[in-house]
Amino acid sequence: GPVCRGRREDARAATRSEAAMKPWALPCIVLMLLAGDLEPVRARTLELEGNLTQGGLLRARTEPGARVEIDGEPARVSAQGFFLVGFGRDEKPTAVLEVTYADGEREFRELTIAARRYRVERVDGLPPAMVVPAPEVLDRIAREARLVRAARMRNDPRTDYLSGFMWPVQGRISGVYGSQRILNGEPRRPHFGVDIAAAPGTAVSAPADGLVTLVHPDMYFSGATIVLDHGHGLSSAFLHLSQILVEEGARVRRGEIIATVGASGRATGAHLDWRMNLFERRIDPQLLVGPMPGGE
Repeated sequence: GPVCRGRREDARAATRSEAAMKPWALPCIVLMLLAGDLEPVRARTLELEGNLTQGGLLRARTEPGARVEIDGEPARVSAQGFFLVGFGRDEKPTAVLEVTYADGEREFRELTIAARRYRVERVDGLPPAMVVPAPEVLDRIAREARLVRAARMRNDPRTDYLSGFMWPVQGRISGVYGSQRILNGEPRRPHFGVDIAAAPGTAVSAPADGLVTLVHPDMYFSGATIVLDHGHGLSSAFLHLSQILVEEGARVRRGEIIATVGASGRATGAHLDWRMNLFERRIDPQLLVGPMPGGE
């Protein structure tokens, strides 16, 4: 059959010329495509799983070697391409996710973050010292806050969060994430955890694999406290405990018993206050575990 002779032309130019209408033009174009003159678009890996809402967490994966930024802030990406994206209680409506692949190609995604309406909780009849701390304890409160913040800002390459999450305690949910608390008629900071009412001494299990980064026997607000790091800046905190059964530096597995429920610190009854952070962003634990077993 006929062959292509002379200088090879650009495929798009050929389709606009008279030559493209000749019987031999189509095989010529096909040959050029097969030869790689026009490269096909390469499919990229960018998977997002989770809740696009205030308090939500995305567990994501991209190609190994890629760099990721969320609104210009770099995210840690594992050697396998795993990374996390978190949204705070009052997160703005949109965020821009930028991925730069190993070959320099960039991809942008605009994430739309759903707003939430938060419950208002009123607690009256509290002793005044539980609402407004005395001046002599302010230094203690500040020191303890620095300890917790340092534990939450840890940025380990571990991906323990991939183990998945479970409820650390089963029981009645007595307080929810994001609720605005009014104590003795005075508005206070929102509640950033989920409260689970349970009998004193009830076992508290690790909700996911992690590393114990903070153990404190008696903090002013939270009493006996544990911080468990799940890697990539994601951490859980367990407040108002009665007994702590792990030490700092211990590696724990999902479901392992780490403490027991109590009412230590500023608490009005026995319960577990479970909080989660992605660095400084407050995450809603309930969005990671679903409904309480048994319909509590």
